[in-house]
Amino acid sequence: MAMPISPARTAAYDILLRVERQDAYAAELLHSERLEPLGPADRALATEIVMGVLRWRSRLDDDIARTAARPLDKLDLEVLTTLRMAAYQLRYLDRIPAHAAIHDSVELVKRARKRSAAPFANAVLRKLVVTPAESSEPSELTPLALAREFAHPQWLVERWTREFGIGRAQAICGYNQRIAATAIRIDDAAIEAELRDEGVELSPGALVAGARIVVAGDITHTRAFREGRVFLQDEGSQLVALLVGTGARLLDCCAAPGGKTAALAARNPTAQIVAAEIHAHRAELLRRRVRAANVQVINADALALTGAGEFDRVLADVPCSGTGTLARNPEIKWRLKPEDLADLHQRQMAILRAALRQLAPGGRAVYSTCSLEREECEAVVEEVLRERTEYTLLNCREELEDLRAAGELSWPDIDSLVSGQFLRTIPGVHPCDGFFAAVLESSG
Repeated sequence: MAMPISPARTAAYDILLRVERQDAYAAELLHSERLEPLGPADRALATEIVMGVLRWRSRLDDDIARTAARPLDKLDLEVLTTLRMAAYQLRYLDRIPAHAAIHDSVELVKRARKRSAAPFANAVLRKLVVTPAESSEPSELTPLALAREFAHPQWLVERWTREFGIGRAQAICGYNQRIAATAIRIDDAAIEAELRDEGVELSPGALVAGARIVVAGDITHTRAFREGRVFLQDEGSQLVALLVGTGARLLDCCAAPGGKTAALAARNPTAQIVAAEIHAHRAELLRRRVRAANVQVINADALALTGAGEFDRVLADVPCSGTGTLARNPEIKWRLKPEDLADLHQRQMAILRAALRQLAPGGRAVYSTCSLEREECEAVVEEVLRERTEYTLLNCREELEDLRAAGELSWPDIDSLVSGQFLRTIPGVHPCDGFFAAVLESSG
């Protein structure tokens, strides 16, 4: 009688297929009901396999190609996915017995009704066990060498090298291949004590004073998390929310999933806050997550906000490529194409123009992305400001110095956070995702 496939590997396989076929995001699927029936050890293994395969995909494919008798683009996705899973376990996880990884991958091929491919998969993986991995140490520091060593598309590494220099490109790639820290935002000290009682160990954040890093324990299983009193939020994202500042009426244009909205509400407890979200299901999620009494969630397109009135502060945290978040969302690097950036640029300019229209005279807008790409960041702001001379670009350095003086910014090196007049966090240089922000003021 055949041994059953481990629940962790079955879950990992199903998630990886959905990521490839439906453009789903692994991080969302790994926190969905799909993994609820699994125990902690199986859940941890499923997460390790999914994220590992997505992080190291090109390296795994090179390894498989060296031992497979047919080209990878001729393989069914189901078969290739099982091979990648096994290759990851064989190469990167030293506690997994080779026979277990191979057995389950071959059985998953059969489960996918690709029984005729099972002998092929078995032969490839057995060969892989006895074939040494290629050295990953590059002889010289070039974009091609970094792309190979750190499993990134070469075109992306070339862009980062041009924009930030080869040293920083290497830091970004290295950061993207490690498990990103789980950061949370905490509004009061009582919650910290409560989390400690539930077995969650925290350490102070490095960037902002209100941030904590989860050192041990599962934050998503705590009462405070379920009740929307604590938010998972990268420290770079928390810093962008701080830049928005305070006012009587605030607008968050593209508000889901809600981390920044919640931060604005906590910092402006007496303000009226309108949070707009174009997708109905995400607006509903936002309502459930952000329970502050002063937040009104509306299901609306940022480009067509009518009758919302004038706001002192507007946040336009626009949809973007997400290249600053590859440590958390590694699938993005395999999906994104260079031509996508031009489309995103047009959409982002339209949202920024619409956001500026909502400003009261003397009001401020913050434009932000979690992208490292110039087209989505500086180029959007500069182009809109050329058309709209009634708005002024403020220097982020002064805003950061004010946050530092108020005890809200912990990071000692303000220079490293500033690029021209903009805020720029760089993964691997800073202990967070890559964020960009610009502060614009209406001269009205």
